[in-house]
Amino acid sequence: MTSTPPRPRPPVALFGLGLMGSGMARRLLGAGFPLTVYNRTPDKAAPLVAEGARLAESPGEAADGAAFVVSMVADDAASRRVWLGDDGALGKVSPGTILIESSTVSTGWIRALAELAQARAAELLDAPVTGSKTHAAVGELKFLVGGSDAALEKARPLLSAMGRSVVHVGPTGAGALLKLINNFLCGVQAVALAEALALIEKAGLERSTATQVLADGAPGSPLVNGILPRMLAADYAPHFRVSLMQKDLEYSLKEGERSGVALSTARPALEAFRRAASSGHGLEDLSAVIEPLRE
Repeated sequence: MTSTPPRPRPPVALFGLGLMGSGMARRLLGAGFPLTVYNRTPDKAAPLVAEGARLAESPGEAADGAAFVVSMVADDAASRRVWLGDDGALGKVSPGTILIESSTVSTGWIRALAELAQARAAELLDAPVTGSKTHAAVGELKFLVGGSDAALEKARPLLSAMGRSVVHVGPTGAGALLKLINNFLCGVQAVALAEALALIEKAGLERSTATQVLADGAPGSPLVNGILPRMLAADYAPHFRVSLMQKDLEYSLKEGERSGVALSTARPALEAFRRAASSGHGLEDLSAVIEPLRE
């Protein structure tokens, strides 16, 4: 009895080869998806091309013929550029294509993009992720998905190749909103930890003892235990950049205003990240938010 050969994987386009996108792309290649990539700075694609990806010169070229188009870029403006800019992807997608916006963007832009996709007889999933570049590299991301059940089921094999968990959180925009709420909480925790550590240091407490108490006790959340060693070592190699947390807190505050929730703890957290960015730490890891307090 002969076994049925596996069905070939559908072609995928992916935009954005930063800390997260490069890991996601490598996971897709490893799972056997034919992959075309686009990045604003093409040099970043060289390792992936060596591993089998095809490099496109524009988002439109990458999206042409793809069954799934994935975007992992910095913000609303960057997302608009890859979908709608010169030779943007949306002008080249075929009917039936599933668009997957994994960037952390505003719900307003997600709703607009969904309408534009529908006009092309395509469908959008907003599918931002939780996790860092390390999680992206080893396929341990969690996808928070907004959109239809049918589109998600088509995209599930693709998302499962990049992550350990795919959670359908609601209709279009729900994934984007929950991701902003998630990052709002993370930003507030990071600033609270920075202030606590600065107080420990300036008040002269024995640092290793004091921080171990915090890490082992109720404050010791996964985020606190993840970034505390980086703050202690002043090791700010980026896992998630200060500038991106600043942007996410700005978007979160706007979402709160839209829903009539003040998010009052987000405002001082945002100011702390703005100070860190303006003092030269914008491209460093979010744990660098402590540095203006030390300075």
